[in-house]
Amino acid sequence: MDVIEVTRELGKAIQADERFVRYAKARLANDADVDLQNAIGEFNIKRMELEKAVSEEAKDEVLVKKLNEELRESYGNIMANPAMVEYNTAKAMLDQMVNEINTIISKCLDGEDPATCEVSDGCTGSCATCGGCH
Repeated sequence: MDVIEVTRELGKAIQADERFVRYAKARLANDADVDLQNAIGEFNIKRMELEKAVSEEAKDEVLVKKLNEELRESYGNIMANPAMVEYNTAKAMLDQMVNEINTIISKCLDGEDPATCEVSDGCTGSCATCGGCH
């Protein structure tokens, strides 16, 4: 079996993994949530209004402040929506899995043993002492 075939098998395994399945379901639920989609649409309209107000030569600071507050409130409501909470949780779990896969591949490319290389990349979660992500 060549590398491309093995990679396709990895793709199948990823799509069968419970983290991917959860993410896919959450994404579909978000797309089907009419209230959430309307809120996102309203958020985008409000964002465009704010961008326009900020770019005006004679900027109305009161309007900019009002639009900014409305935008923050709208964002907060979207992020508090149960479907969005589930989506973000599922996406974080999937992203963690993808990061672990990428770490293994990177370490193998550096010559480490694929069977024993550590999945953790040593990240402490604090960017203050970090030289950057791989």
